[in-house]
Amino acid sequence: MAHIFAKMCVLTIPNRNPGTTRGQLNMIEAIDHVNLVVTDLQVMTQFYAEVLGFAVSKRVAISGPWVEKVTGTSGVEAKVVYLDPPQGPRIELIQYLSPSAARPTALDKPYVPGIRHIAFRVSDIDQVAGDLEASGARLVSPVQQVPDSQATYSGGARKRLVYFLDPEENLLELCEYR
Repeated sequence: MAHIFAKMCVLTIPNRNPGTTRGQLNMIEAIDHVNLVVTDLQVMTQFYAEVLGFAVSKRVAISGPWVEKVTGTSGVEAKVVYLDPPQGPRIELIQYLSPSAARPTALDKPYVPGIRHIAFRVSDIDQVAGDLEASGARLVSPVQQVPDSQATYSGGARKRLVYFLDPEENLLELCEYR
């Protein structure tokens, strides 16, 4: 199966909000990774690696006092897979073996409070969206264009986007700037 992420573009978008500045402390250098807690590590790894084209860079088991302190939870045991894109922050999939918790409802809805989606920039959104559908992924809608009256981007670029779901119904986005 062709790797969809291989078709995603490497594009630098200039500051989307000219005139804004970074915080006074300038402490954040970059986003390092995005963590997804999953219930089926094998299925999710397969989707992110084989469908989206991320490279599996590491598989580890974690437990012990250090992770219990970090999470503020005792008895932590988990399996973790690190997935690297061609550029940008990696995806960290983690399946907790202990403790376990029920999945909250409505995480696939864009209006539910909290961190809601990861956006992947692509150079040909129509092609990538079609490849996703062919792989069995569910698109939330057809590709949409953001109206200029609602958002403008540097250099006159226009944004097109579509939401889709991974196998555990985490909300993801494809976006294209032209």
